[in-house]
Amino acid sequence: MNGILIINKEKGCTSHDIVYKVKKIFNEKVGHTGTLDPLAEGVLPILIGKGTLCSKYLINHDKKYVVNLALGQKTETADLEGKIIEEKNIPDKSLTQSKIEKVLCGKGTYIRSLCEDIAEKLETVGYMESLKRIQVGDFKIEESSKIQELEENKEDTKYLESKIISVEEIFKN
Repeated sequence: MNGILIINKEKGCTSHDIVYKVKKIFNEKVGHTGTLDPLAEGVLPILIGKGTLCSKYLINHDKKYVVNLALGQKTETADLEGKIIEEKNIPDKSLTQSKIEKVLCGKGTYIRSLCEDIAEKLETVGYMESLKRIQVGDFKIEESSKIQELEENKEDTKYLESKIISVEEIFKN
């Protein structure tokens, strides 16, 4: 089987863990188009078989995230798992819609750092409480599969084939 499989990675596992599991299910060469933080969940495109040759064309897609930013506390790891190292009040004047909308980010931004930067611009401290990648390029979370579903259906070739997007389909436009 060749193409792309869109995985909805669960929090707590690494991108490498997913590649390993998919390789066992499909018994093919497998890769991914960009690491997703172990604390994050969401869209992780997996390249299978000859689909791995498409990596250089798919690696720089725009990505969309949903992130929960916890304000008022800063942790040593900039996420939920770190020890709290600072606490600060959250000024009411900082939480206006216009002030929040003025805080933007660019491509390649590390989300944990972004959370800390946003909190600073809102005159407080904060950390990334949760992170979910909902889209990579045209690949949306609604089209993704959980690794458990694939493992449960690994003997059903038609089912597995139905989850793979062909190389031709990816580049049709």
